Amino acid sequence: MNKIIVIKYGGNAMVNAELKNSVMEDVVALQQLGWQPVLSHGGGPGINKMLEQLEIPVKFVNGLRYTDEATMQVVESVLIGQVGTELTGLLQKKGGKACAISGVSGNLYHCHQKDEALGLVGEIDEIDTIAVDALLEGGLIPVVAPVGTDGQGRTFNINGDTAGSILAAALEASKLVLLTDIEGLCNSIEERDVISYLNIKDVQGLKDKGVISGGMIPKIDGCVQAIENGVGSVHIIDGRRPHSLLELIRDGADIGTTIGTEKESVGIK
Repeated sequence: MNKIIVIKYGGNAMVNAELKNSVMEDVVALQQLGWQPVLSHGGGPGINKMLEQLEIPVKFVNGLRYTDEATMQVVESVLIGQVGTELTGLLQKKGGKACAISGVSGNLYHCHQKDEALGLVGEIDEIDTIAVDALLEGGLIPVVAPVGTDGQGRTFNINGDTAGSILAAALEASKLVLLTDIEGLCNSIEERDVISYLNIKDVQGLKDKGVISGGMIPKIDGCVQAIENGVGSVHIIDGRRPHSLLELIRDGADIGTTIGTEKESVGIK
């Protein structure tokens, strides 16, 4: 197994300046430890803020952002123009070398429209990792925005968790880590009782019970897809916890939710 680790980064850890610095320090530290980190980012809070300023309605369908033409322009502006550039700068400030790209770069995420009811939301049907491979070979940290293309000049918004999971599978990554705004997958959000290990065979049952719902659906579906396509291990951890990424990878801490097939689920109620 290679030393590629795909880190899906978004949520509160992205809007809190102190946490953002903590995550970037961890990513650079992982590279210095011999890993090849790939930062697959979202930017939902920034997109929502820009849409609010422009008085463009925000709408979600089954956890996915409805994206019309005006929203798509904001998505591209925020994810590629703002977030990707800022994260690249921060990584370099921490001593790493990084390069911001999107799924349009090198036809990384070739996609088609997922569903007319979602507008310009893309579903990836082909992935070409040539751009990411070249950056990794050059010792750079790829910073990847979840914007795809149909190869005909049309762009699409892609769910960040889905994009990160598909990218991890295509790279045959050793690990996929999703930084979230909760401690992990919980039986109850109110009680914060984390399911420490989730065997993918139990996913449908948790959906039926409503434990996996809303925005957690594409997150978990992506994790399952990554495992089924050969990613070594998948983890959902609390991005609000400073240096949780290093705790997990360097220190081997038992935090968050690990998803896999190696044992029975632990913590399901």
